Amino acid sequence: MISQLIAERPGAEGIAPASLDEAVSITDFIHMSTGSSNSYLINTADGDVLINTGMGFEAGRHKRLYEPLRSGPLRYILITQGHVDHVGGVDTFKEPGTVLVAHETNALCQADDERIESFRQRRSFVFFPDLISEAIRILSEDPSIVQSKPTPDLLVDDRLELEVGGRRFELLSVPGGETRDSLVVWMPEESILFSGNAIGPLFPHFPNLYTIRGDKYRFMSPYLESLQRIIDLGPELLITGHFEPIRGKELIKAALERIRDASTWVHARTLEAMNEGKDLYEAMREIKLPAELEVGQGYGKVPWAVRAIYEGAAGWFRMRATSELYPVAPEEAASDLVALAGGAGPVVERAAAKFEAGDILAALGLVEAALAHDSSDTSALKLSLAIHERLLVDSGGENFWEVRWLEHVIRETRALIGEEG
Repeated sequence: MISQLIAERPGAEGIAPASLDEAVSITDFIHMSTGSSNSYLINTADGDVLINTGMGFEAGRHKRLYEPLRSGPLRYILITQGHVDHVGGVDTFKEPGTVLVAHETNALCQADDERIESFRQRRSFVFFPDLISEAIRILSEDPSIVQSKPTPDLLVDDRLELEVGGRRFELLSVPGGETRDSLVVWMPEESILFSGNAIGPLFPHFPNLYTIRGDKYRFMSPYLESLQRIIDLGPELLITGHFEPIRGKELIKAALERIRDASTWVHARTLEAMNEGKDLYEAMREIKLPAELEVGQGYGKVPWAVRAIYEGAAGWFRMRATSELYPVAPEEAASDLVALAGGAGPVVERAAAKFEAGDILAALGLVEAALAHDSSDTSALKLSLAIHERLLVDSGGENFWEVRWLEHVIRETRALIGEEG
């Protein structure tokens, strides 16, 4: 049942800019416009409620799709987290009298993003080139479009109840989600939960405790507390931040409990490894989910979660080497060692032997050392290309971040050695 759900739902490669020609009606009063994060319009007897607005460049399309489905004034905009793909279209949608509702830490989360905006944009292009290119194209055609940085009108601490046109909404804080300002929106009479990305962008997948494009660590204990709060609601319809909703109380409960149990298991095994004196890399190699706790790893990945838990609990100094304390990159020593070995050639030969023997990660370390010494060495670049192509095959194509990174390195390496990609 859960394995089938994992197999049938799209992976993160399916996350794309808003492009539908018509909104999708989930029920007779809930409508969806897909995009970088989905937006939802809820009709009531006294006007509408909007959940999330997409990026600024997408909001015009979302709004056009909703126009024929509107039932009256836009009473509320509910924001499930402060990331740019949730708040970017607020200015496009907000009308006189519309109340913008978000968690009380929403402004802090938006400020966190803004402080490293350029850093994150550069890194994000590696993983989301199509989405960013589409944004650039649309903004070049219409420079008046803005990415909203809104200030909420109404703040949620732990819980807030709203009633609009006979429909009840409960906004519940789930700070263990992607951001500390994460909220879910619960409609108790209908048993419908809008989870945003509190559980994760993909469902049912392992939580993404660290996003390699660059973000703060997330922590497992608050994630599990937030997840349990969602489980206790017992939704019959789960409307997530991406892709189609999940229907059926028992299926939703089983999937949520599987995510909880898998996450709990990895958390416990990591802490045990730390207390037993095991090194980080040893823990990353050894800790694997048992078959009965299978969940997807298309966005979060177990070894990366192990690292996030380990470093989140103990920090970045692992007491392996004094050089960890000082501003010296490992590549600097590696370059000198390669020079002492007679240059890149002998090191690449050794790396090639490791590669042929199937020790791919040892080969990767050696070829990276060779390239630290001479970044233009053709033999090192060709072997690096072969290693990354092998890693891509071995990955099974499951994890979005891993696949996009490996594909990026493969393209860059092919360009350096003049191969067609």
